[in-house]
Amino acid sequence: MSSAQDWDAYLVPSRRRIVLMRHASVSYYTDEGAPVDAENVRLNHAGIRQAGEAAELLARHGVEFDRVLTSNLPRTVQTADIILERLNLEIPRQPYAALAEIRKGDYAHARGRQLHDAFLGPFRASPPLGTRFQFGESLGEVFDRLVPVVEDELANPQWRSALWVLHGGINRALLSWWLCGERRWLGNLLQQPACINLVDVAQNPGDTIVRAINLWAPDLVQNDSRISTVEAQLVEFERGLVQASRHRA
Repeated sequence: MSSAQDWDAYLVPSRRRIVLMRHASVSYYTDEGAPVDAENVRLNHAGIRQAGEAAELLARHGVEFDRVLTSNLPRTVQTADIILERLNLEIPRQPYAALAEIRKGDYAHARGRQLHDAFLGPFRASPPLGTRFQFGESLGEVFDRLVPVVEDELANPQWRSALWVLHGGINRALLSWWLCGERRWLGNLLQQPACINLVDVAQNPGDTIVRAINLWAPDLVQNDSRISTVEAQLVEFERGLVQASRHRA
């Protein structure tokens, strides 16, 4: 008869909770379709409301944090501040420039299929890591700057429950990494403005549990939307191009 000493008992990996959010809504284009300064754009009225609704959802479930990360861009900082204020938490934010959104290139003169691929190529299925976002940074380059920051955070034993407010592209990279256990990109992971992802992280990405993706406080079942956020940006940009051409005419 075998005894307990005959095998190695399974040891559950040590995990901590990350509430991973995308920043709330901003307006990336003027009414004429011209891109705004993405480095300094702030939340619009809808975004302020969305951040408040996300905070109320977290508060109803008694969520608290002892660590807060953002990128260095105002839209993530502003979203985090609204969350912390509604939860009555006074926690210093840790901003990281390396967690800023995927860097765009120059797509002002692209049209048709070339423009569509520049916007949508990274968000279809599982594209190669050499795929570039709007002629800018490649997906592989995103992982190169992102992973060292994440590994440093996971090596820090001083927190148990953290709020990370980042960007749609950066969140996709993180969720893809944790879901696949390696540097792969899953482009079809939608990230609504101010959405909530629940992740129980382990030191080894393969042991991480992704509990929920893209919870959206304004409409948990997202019943009325069938368009992605990047598709909406492309439509907005092309609408501005049409308006600009009419003005020139």
